[in-house]
Amino acid sequence: MRLTPAGLRVLRALEQGTDGSAAARMLRRRLLDAGIAHPRPQHRDAGGDVTVVVPVRDRPGELERCLAALEPEVRVIVVDDGSRDHGAVAAVAARHGARLVHRRVAGGPAAARNAALREVRSELVAFLDSDCVPAGGWLRALAGHFEDPLVGAVAPRVRPVAGTRRSALARYLAARSPLDMGRRPAAVRPGGPVSYLPAAALLVRRSALAAGFDEQLRYGEDVDLVWRLRDAGWRVRYDPGVEVAHEEPDALRQALGRRFRYGTAAAPLIDRHPRELAPAVLPPWPTLVAVLTLSGRWRAAAVLGCQQGAAFAQRVAALGVPRAWGARWFAEATYTAIVSLTRYAVMFALPVALAYAWRARRPLALTPLVVPALDEWRRREPTLDPLRWIAIAIADDAAYGAGVCWGCVQSGDVRPLIPRLVATRLDGSARPQ
Repeated sequence: MRLTPAGLRVLRALEQGTDGSAAARMLRRRLLDAGIAHPRPQHRDAGGDVTVVVPVRDRPGELERCLAALEPEVRVIVVDDGSRDHGAVAAVAARHGARLVHRRVAGGPAAARNAALREVRSELVAFLDSDCVPAGGWLRALAGHFEDPLVGAVAPRVRPVAGTRRSALARYLAARSPLDMGRRPAAVRPGGPVSYLPAAALLVRRSALAAGFDEQLRYGEDVDLVWRLRDAGWRVRYDPGVEVAHEEPDALRQALGRRFRYGTAAAPLIDRHPRELAPAVLPPWPTLVAVLTLSGRWRAAAVLGCQQGAAFAQRVAALGVPRAWGARWFAEATYTAIVSLTRYAVMFALPVALAYAWRARRPLALTPLVVPALDEWRRREPTLDPLRWIAIAIADDAAYGAGVCWGCVQSGDVRPLIPRLVATRLDGSARPQ
């Protein structure tokens, strides 16, 4: 984003909290929507304005722990979605003063949440999975975001429940749980650093919900809801300063099964949001340099990379940006393309790569496949050693890719397998190829 001298003066005043003009409000909105700035709202007493909805199927022990962590003055609706032992769930709900909605036939999380929505009258509704344990004051911290009338939903950071388990899987999920959107605040939008939010813990403005969750989606219903909110003009925010703990699988088979099921949601999601879902989004020139590099054509990759890097540096120099920045940005884009391509291969071509390396007796041909896992290990700084991290991460990505493929087979739609080439102009807009 480029600012005029007048815009720079407004920005300085915003930083000091001394400008409430129309120009300041406009610039603040642009910064928030672009993800360059993030709000730090005051805590808001949400006691009478929020209803907590907890869908559950069996798991009375987890439900007990979840409800015990909620503030006693908050209204709670527990939806029993066809539990085998309804009496146990009902006893826990009664013990904590929660209203109980009983669905005799299980319909999945979307149907359970919608059943509760018909009973909600408060301004805000918080969806909380029964295996979650919120921190004290989480609702007050998140409710402050709704002082902005355009905010339709906000979510905390969902992290694994702290415990004594120190297995390799537990340490892996502590750093790479699929429900953890990371440590940085974000404006949530498709293609952004945070492109969706899980409904494991999600606070929503009731008037923004419209038809609620899509009950035809067994998985990915939360992604669909967030994207529909964005399409309707609402802002969606991620606030990692607020945390909710979540019970993670304690066996690798269960963790990989969860990732497989999440992958099956890609096909129905792309049918509803065709422009917002792709297994990889790649810039054309850096991607071509990455392909040449991965195929061993080092000289061609070096020549093309230098030529395109210099051209990009020249373009940014025309905007008053140092040429070195442009060259560095192109190099970073090329590295990111290498990571994206190798992760795509892990997700959708791992059996083919393994078979090729075995038949050709070239085990070193598999070396590039460790790049995405090693890159994440470096960035996330887990307490797990790199060898076990790489093994679990590759299995994790392959399980998700297998789920995507299975969803494509069931739907007859291969679009979730097709990467998208997008050229970004220097004005910040994107041009699909």
